[in-house]
Amino acid sequence: MPVVTPDKLASLQRHASDVRNICILAHVDHGKTSLTDALLATNGIISPKLAGKIRYLDSRPDEQLRGITMESSAISLYFSMLRRSAPDAEPEAKEYLINLIDSPGHIDFSSEVSTASRLCDGAVVLVDAVEGVCSQTVTVLRQSWTEKLKPLLVINKIDRLVTELKMSPAEAYTHLSKILEQVNAVLGSFFQGERMEEDLNWRERMEERVQAAAAKEADADATTESGELQFQERDDEDLYFAPEKNNVIFSSAIDGWAFTVRQFASLYEKKLGIKRGTMEKVLWGSFYLDPKTKKILGQKHLKGRNLKPMFVQLVLEPIWTVYQATVGGDQGRGDPALLEKITKSLGLTIPPHIMRSRDPRLLLTTVFSSWLPLSTAMLVSVIESLPSPPVAQAERLPEMLESVPGADSVDEQIKDAMVSFKTGPSDPIVAYVSKMVSVPESELPHKKRKPGQLTPDEARELARKKRAEAARAQAAAPSAAANGIDDLTTALEEVDLDGYAPEHEEKEVDPEHLIGFARMYSGTLSVGDPLWVIPPKWSPANPNASPQPKQITVTALYMLMGRNLESLESVPAGVVFGIGGLEGHLLKNGTLCSRLEGAVNLAGVATLGKPIVRVALEPVNPADLDKMIHGLRLLVQSDPCAEYEQFGSGEHVLLTAGELHLERCLTDLKERFARCDIQAGAPIVPYRETIVRADEMRPPANKDLGRGVVVGTTSSKQVSIRLQVRPLPADATDFLLKNGDPQLIFAGYEVLDEDPFWVPFTEDDLEDLGELADKENVAKRYMDGVRRKKGLLVEGRNVARDAEKQKTLKR
Repeated sequence: MPVVTPDKLASLQRHASDVRNICILAHVDHGKTSLTDALLATNGIISPKLAGKIRYLDSRPDEQLRGITMESSAISLYFSMLRRSAPDAEPEAKEYLINLIDSPGHIDFSSEVSTASRLCDGAVVLVDAVEGVCSQTVTVLRQSWTEKLKPLLVINKIDRLVTELKMSPAEAYTHLSKILEQVNAVLGSFFQGERMEEDLNWRERMEERVQAAAAKEADADATTESGELQFQERDDEDLYFAPEKNNVIFSSAIDGWAFTVRQFASLYEKKLGIKRGTMEKVLWGSFYLDPKTKKILGQKHLKGRNLKPMFVQLVLEPIWTVYQATVGGDQGRGDPALLEKITKSLGLTIPPHIMRSRDPRLLLTTVFSSWLPLSTAMLVSVIESLPSPPVAQAERLPEMLESVPGADSVDEQIKDAMVSFKTGPSDPIVAYVSKMVSVPESELPHKKRKPGQLTPDEARELARKKRAEAARAQAAAPSAAANGIDDLTTALEEVDLDGYAPEHEEKEVDPEHLIGFARMYSGTLSVGDPLWVIPPKWSPANPNASPQPKQITVTALYMLMGRNLESLESVPAGVVFGIGGLEGHLLKNGTLCSRLEGAVNLAGVATLGKPIVRVALEPVNPADLDKMIHGLRLLVQSDPCAEYEQFGSGEHVLLTAGELHLERCLTDLKERFARCDIQAGAPIVPYRETIVRADEMRPPANKDLGRGVVVGTTSSKQVSIRLQVRPLPADATDFLLKNGDPQLIFAGYEVLDEDPFWVPFTEDDLEDLGELADKENVAKRYMDGVRRKKGLLVEGRNVARDAEKQKTLKR
């Protein structure tokens, strides 16, 4: 596919129904960036041969070095596919714009996942076919559930089942089924938790109604006729992933192939004479193909025959055969005869020079990219399964707007414009800025070097050569003047001083600029428009409270193209974009509105996790203190999770989410923002909430709470804990003592300190512990200790009578 120009992408932004805003979510090292590379290759941004290797969206050097993504990056992709406007109409090419955001998978950068998911309408969730559901998989699934994103499941790295685990197709099918069950179990837990919360809220509302009716001495039966007292059960049928619903993709990003059940259903529709709709329903699950009658059988009709499931026979076995023909066999050389047979049966045309290639990986990727191209399966599924911005906003925003700060005070016209997806010039403008991105000035579109323009280094080198020529001309000036020719003047006129800098001067530092990473919800935004910046803690219900909104003028609009930015004149609703003019007016995230009265605050819907790792900073050179403070402020603005504190003692403290996040922040601070040497202290992780025993921490007595009741508040002031303590009944205590572990029964005995110079010398000790006391007969020690243990209750505690045996028990 040829390279798509920015003007072409900008024109597609005007057709909201043909736009898809998606983010790629997964656990670390599950293949997000490799999958993204394969999609970028379809637009000619990178070579298909480099897909999965170049990691294009990982623009930071430390990302390339570690092989993990640390910052979410966005890029706009073009895709064209044949669609029918009617069942009997001829297919026509239809163009789509896909705004894709690649997010990190490491737990230290979970805040980047939050910023990415808020801007999107759908999520592509990747799961490693070998590792299955991991901790961050659950986290990103919960994030997509919270943001009401439509998910699309991709089971990636299926090639590892063939090449590493050496599974058969039948074993791989069982393994994939278990992974699918694990993912659906996670979604089911979210659904049950939400359903229980809704049930609790419903019961509370009903109790309030009954109490209100009783206070008014009304008939309780009359209140039940309001039509809302019946709890409405939610249907979870469309909640789960199922291949027959075409919301599951099986792929290998590194080998460049992917497929859905629908693709194979279309392939076998002609060969088996079975309708595609029927094939989509039976290709996954306990369905079998009778080899004689070519009929589809269920589990009940097997009658003891050992038939393979259709997914194994018709889908996995052909894929396994391709691996065997390309990278299988002796020493991984494949089977050329089998490969030729496969290409003929599939109707594939492989160039002769690739067929003769000694690189089996090249042959493998060429066959799969011709048969099951990854980009086609992915982008077609995104377009068909994930909603467009108008559809997504109509589904997501009503519930989101109910939970914003001061929801009742938000202007109804603003709500209607967002839900109804209005883009007219007179409609209110609402945009959400999820984070601030730091960009070097040289990478801004208006600062980029034009074709043919010299770089500063080239200009300095050219100036040096011109000066040398001028010096030679000056040496020859007396003789030249006699001939009436002023060669010195001529030479000086030819010197191009544009970009000139003396060699002894330092190179000019490339300053950093902050632009907003945003999503439009309503209206059309243009360069030069005035906007109100709504801070996260502002509420329209209390408009005079601080912090107060600020008015800014939009200085620039950008299309985000990974490492590059492209200038835009205007941005319609439903588009992910970059915005300039917010520097110094917005700290991390916020809402942009064209009206202040009744404005909506989208930044207050959800809060990010607080950083827990703190480190003290100081410049190596005390004269660089101002540079460090300025750099810390820029860092905090550009990182959605980092925080900066300055104590009264003068200590400067940086707070981050983890050690890897801390390392990235320190690198950015030294190399980009402060540009000076900084010394960091040892990282400290404070305990925020725990239980300790100390008399000085006894809470004050409260007569209203009653005896044995304590109420406490966490340090974040967001959670209150009410704890009531009562003694166990005597029967329960006696039962526990009679049936408790013998070791627990002696838990009240005082354990004497161990003598550090003690060595085993008795026969029993030598047998149990050895001459060096480096071994222990655990079973014998346990039984002997319990059998020989004796004690006497003295003043409320037990004192061991045999100190040596007590010491042995402790060892």
